[in-house]
Amino acid sequence: MYSQSVTRNHRTAFVLMIDESGSMAEEISFRGIRTSKAKAVAIITNELLFELIERARRTEGIRDYYDIAILGYSGEDEVRSLLPDEAEMISVEELAALPVRMVQQTIDLHLPDGSIALREIQTPEWIAPKAVGQTPMIEALRTVRDLMARWIAREEHAESFPPIIFNITDGEATDGDEEELIHTARQIEALHTNDGNLLVMQIHIGTGDERTLFFPSEGEPLPMNRHARTLYEASSPLPECFNEAIRAVKGLGAMPPFRGMSFNASVAELIAMLNIGSISVKTE
Repeated sequence: MYSQSVTRNHRTAFVLMIDESGSMAEEISFRGIRTSKAKAVAIITNELLFELIERARRTEGIRDYYDIAILGYSGEDEVRSLLPDEAEMISVEELAALPVRMVQQTIDLHLPDGSIALREIQTPEWIAPKAVGQTPMIEALRTVRDLMARWIAREEHAESFPPIIFNITDGEATDGDEEELIHTARQIEALHTNDGNLLVMQIHIGTGDERTLFFPSEGEPLPMNRHARTLYEASSPLPECFNEAIRAVKGLGAMPPFRGMSFNASVAELIAMLNIGSISVKTE
């Protein structure tokens, strides 16, 4: 289980769920500057998309290793595709071919003396920040459930490494209770290919005033924040294929099994959280 390499004949899928509710306008510290959660999440998402493209790049071009879906949720019950023409999913090959806007971004540059300087660079922006309305997270999970049920039903995906879903949010669902959210997440996890069940990773964007929870081990104390506890229950226990990458970030003393969840994580940890889902999937 969870051993299938990703090839053009055995493709996988990545789904990004992005909370675009009004609370995402709140400012946080991000790479040494104050910016909105929405903008920070957009930057991190764009970095992941760039990483996914680069992991599929070979000398002859981009290999069609996986499909990608990006869903934003906000308002009363709005769940929308953030892809061009609101496409449900596109291949990584199609993503790489899209015309993309370049934006200026500030990054940390580590100097030889150990100090850090800020540098302005141009980066691709597939996803722009948005923050408005409520948080229809359960409806977004239902949309992902139905989308993934259709994807795995296709014969060519029967042997694929199971799709991975990332839900990036800063709060609670406004369209149902905690039990319903957990139930819907588990419906997604119950879907499977012959290589294993789908994986749901929950990423809670905090404000930095509570302790961090990052790929928690079994039995690790949970924060008092009830939304974090709900997202923990709505996340997947991760298979062994992720252990090495997670321990490289958390430290060799970290003991599996781990859960696909973070709370109040640093920018570096958030990027690692997203990247681990892609770098742990072996491509050929």
